[in-house]
Amino acid sequence: MPGLPLVERGDDVAGIVAGALMAAALSVVDGDVIVVTSKLLSRAEGRFVELPRVEPSPRAVALAREVQKDPRAVELILRESVAVSRQAPGVLVVRHRLGFVVANAGIDASNAVPSDARPGSGPWALLLPEAPDASAAAIRARVEAASGARVGVVITDSFGRPFRLGTVGVAIGVSGLPPLWDRRGEADLFGRALENTITALADQVAAVADLVAGQASERRPVVLVRGLRFDPSEQGASTLLRGVDEDLYA
Repeated sequence: MPGLPLVERGDDVAGIVAGALMAAALSVVDGDVIVVTSKLLSRAEGRFVELPRVEPSPRAVALAREVQKDPRAVELILRESVAVSRQAPGVLVVRHRLGFVVANAGIDASNAVPSDARPGSGPWALLLPEAPDASAAAIRARVEAASGARVGVVITDSFGRPFRLGTVGVAIGVSGLPPLWDRRGEADLFGRALENTITALADQVAAVADLVAGQASERRPVVLVRGLRFDPSEQGASTLLRGVDEDLYA
């Protein structure tokens, strides 16, 4: 979606998205999915942290020494996490306070400088949004009120994956779109009933939108995905999470 401004603290993301749709002359229809990168919300929520202002705890200092990271960054990671999953030189994988497992608690240093930063300040870090599901619901409500269409909203971030190189877009907030597509009981080409096929629909939408949104200086933080067919859902992104008791790598 073109024409979005650089979002700053206090900006109304739902209003910005709805306004950008109108400005781009995009008529929203039933089944459209609005995909919004988490960084847009983080900036609007003022989730900026200036690293020199962070006081690392003794635990953060010890862990930073082991993983060879800045103790201040490690302190932020620990504050945003409920448990450490894996640690090694250059690697710190944690269970985020929102429930998913991710490297560095999803904290990012790219495009993380606020517009009101003092000259010479920083370095800066940007935390993930406080409540992505609630933000997705607010954006959905605004777009549906303006368009009259029933839509889905997905809030995305870029995650790495166990045993695979590279990052992909994943859903950390969902509203209106079923996070999972349960196809168990459907027949395959030869009439055999599917027994275990449950598709992570919201993650698939996040990944395809990520191809368009980009990761660097593209400035395309909102993507409209069209052509899906789904029943509206009130389930959030937590539906995608595997329980700790089922996580073999926790």
